[in-house]
Amino acid sequence: MLAGFRTGLACAFAMLAFAGLHSQQASASEFICKPSTLTRDAAALASVWSNGSTPLRILAIGSSSTEGIGASGKDKTYPARLGSLLREGLSGRSIEMVNAGIGGETAPQTLSRLKGALAQGRYDLVIWQVGTNDAVTGGDLGTFRNLVADGIAAAKQSHTRLVILDPQFYPGIKETARYRAYVEAIAEVARAQAVPVLSRYQAMLGWYQRDADGFMAALAGDRFHMSDAGYGCLAQDIARSLLGDKPAVTLAASVR
Repeated sequence: MLAGFRTGLACAFAMLAFAGLHSQQASASEFICKPSTLTRDAAALASVWSNGSTPLRILAIGSSSTEGIGASGKDKTYPARLGSLLREGLSGRSIEMVNAGIGGETAPQTLSRLKGALAQGRYDLVIWQVGTNDAVTGGDLGTFRNLVADGIAAAKQSHTRLVILDPQFYPGIKETARYRAYVEAIAEVARAQAVPVLSRYQAMLGWYQRDADGFMAALAGDRFHMSDAGYGCLAQDIARSLLGDKPAVTLAASVR
């Protein structure tokens, strides 16, 4: 099943590269949206879309990256952009995208809200963005692991499909080894529970390694939060992961 998903995802990448990612000359102030593989150790995420044309409810929950700090407007946040891309890729299928991001939260605060949301509403998919503020501020890594495992257990108990969005990469990371330990902790806990991880850290690190100057356009003025360009490219990569072998969305060659 996993092999088939990866094959379908590879085909979708090829279609996207041919149809939407036209070659353009970039300046230092322009960020080019090249496809990044976000999904690590994933189950068949695309199966969430396989049953007919009924409306889909998606909850995006997390801290400032979900709320959209750094974006110029609510329509430029990654959940808003992702909703538009999924509607396009699913031929106009009705999608309710709920943005439950609150800037500054750490994992315990978001976990409490996640459990409340799971108890109150029925969602076809939950995207849980977690770990950035915890990695920045430090704390007990074992406790953080348990919090991630607790959130996964809550989603499974409510029979809700969950995918985790891990921390962002940014050039100003202090204590890099500690920060990466949080990224790896998420991957390890999720892998043990067969929960997909959308590795924003690896994707953004790849963006930076390809073009360090252009990458700065993907960040807001504080060089920490993402900009309109960064959120747009993140939404495109998540859409690729979620659509699988569904019809490809048409992507802009760059996001300025």
